[in-house]
Amino acid sequence: MNLDNIRIVLVETTHPGNIGGAARAMKNMGLLNLFLVNPKSHPDPKSTWRAASANDVLERAKVVDSLEDAVADCHFVVGTSARQRRIPWPSVDARGCALEISRLTENERVAILFGREDRGLTNEQLVLCNLHLQIPTSDDYSSLNVAMAVQIICYDLLIQSKYSGEFEHIESNWDSPFSTNEDMQRFYLHLEETLTEIGFLEPTAPRQLMPRLKRLFNRVRLDEMELNILRGILSESQKLARKNR
Repeated sequence: MNLDNIRIVLVETTHPGNIGGAARAMKNMGLLNLFLVNPKSHPDPKSTWRAASANDVLERAKVVDSLEDAVADCHFVVGTSARQRRIPWPSVDARGCALEISRLTENERVAILFGREDRGLTNEQLVLCNLHLQIPTSDDYSSLNVAMAVQIICYDLLIQSKYSGEFEHIESNWDSPFSTNEDMQRFYLHLEETLTEIGFLEPTAPRQLMPRLKRLFNRVRLDEMELNILRGILSESQKLARKNR
């Protein structure tokens, strides 16, 4: 496993101390790439104090305005979620996540997302993810501090990195690079537009069609050639629909 290809993304963190605590947890486990999406306060003395000797992680952290910017060039995105959602999504615990990521990070960029302290990631943000991650907790008290959650996951990543050579990298010899998250979001817009044009999707009553289709394609993972083929099919479908009209 290449830990340099893993980024920790904190989304709209409200308490600066959690940013510092997460930076310290990351450095403890050998991860250095921190992205901050629209934090309430950064830089902040509270972050610096909580980071202790991990201020270098804070100083090199990248601050962006949107989650889409944070994961645009990533090939695989994991979203942490503490509750069940309306549409079930492929989900693993921290150890399962580390095992899954170990097959990818030699050649691909991976992002792990953590949401706001009070409500986590929104459904719209989770739809950007290939995989959801849940940390098992006691039924009596299930609330985890953001920095604590980062620590648990980074620990499993570090342990997995020490033994990743024992696992077969199935996708290492794939004949085409996997699509980035940015390319997939363009595809989803194209798909929704095409489905609307051919009358399969009713914009005023979309129900859960697009989230379920996104779940399908995120689970399968498309490489660049496959994505180009599908977009070509969509373009030809649009041409035919417009011609028939």
